[in-house]
Amino acid sequence: MFAARDLSYSYLDRFPALDRVSFDIHPGEQVALLGANGSGKSTLLKILAGLIFPSSGALSAFGQPLTEESLADEQFSADFRSRVGIVFQNPDTQVFSATVREEVAFGCLQLRLPQEVTEQRIADILTLLDIGDLADRAPFQLSGGQKKKVALASVLVMNPDVILFDEPTAALDPRTQHWLIDLIAQLGASGKTVVIATHDLHTLADLTTRAIVFAEDHTVRSDGPTSEILRDHATLHDVNLVHDHAPR
Repeated sequence: MFAARDLSYSYLDRFPALDRVSFDIHPGEQVALLGANGSGKSTLLKILAGLIFPSSGALSAFGQPLTEESLADEQFSADFRSRVGIVFQNPDTQVFSATVREEVAFGCLQLRLPQEVTEQRIADILTLLDIGDLADRAPFQLSGGQKKKVALASVLVMNPDVILFDEPTAALDPRTQHWLIDLIAQLGASGKTVVIATHDLHTLADLTTRAIVFAEDHTVRSDGPTSEILRDHATLHDVNLVHDHAPR
């Protein structure tokens, strides 16, 4: 799905966020981008989503270069946007339409899907996420958990091959967290490629089979099966994901 070679990115050409990062992501994988705050996880998700572009290095998606120039090609852009979706940590940065129904319809309309196809997809996804009663509500009137469901619906309605999640359970109440964890697990089990940026170790074993660990210097420190990464206390401590309790 993705092949990254020596990706680097700096904000304003001065503040490093990624330093020579390389990896492959294969179809059907469930991958965690694991690291402390500020290690570059969210930046990498935006690069994978084609929202920003690396300062150096190369990235391909579905066997084709993913660059600003390639996304200027209407056919490639439409194919890529239909196959890759991103759910941001804060739904307020993602949800912008006047009503929930319009929000969920937005991607389908941008890709000029037939009206009957769009309407059926909207009905199906509202039912799947149990938010049909919110369809005519304004997103700003919703709770945080409801907004998260709307943001997710606006991505799932496109039926993408790849779904990128940035800190998916952050700021959610326990019931909504449990619901979302179950849904992400179902998406992975159905064959979707799922990439999750997180620093939360508690849900990794349920959601991912592989973890790419980022150090605070914005490099990849480790890449392997989630179960092995979670047992590697030394590495997790070194990248500031766990700490040793002081002796009593």
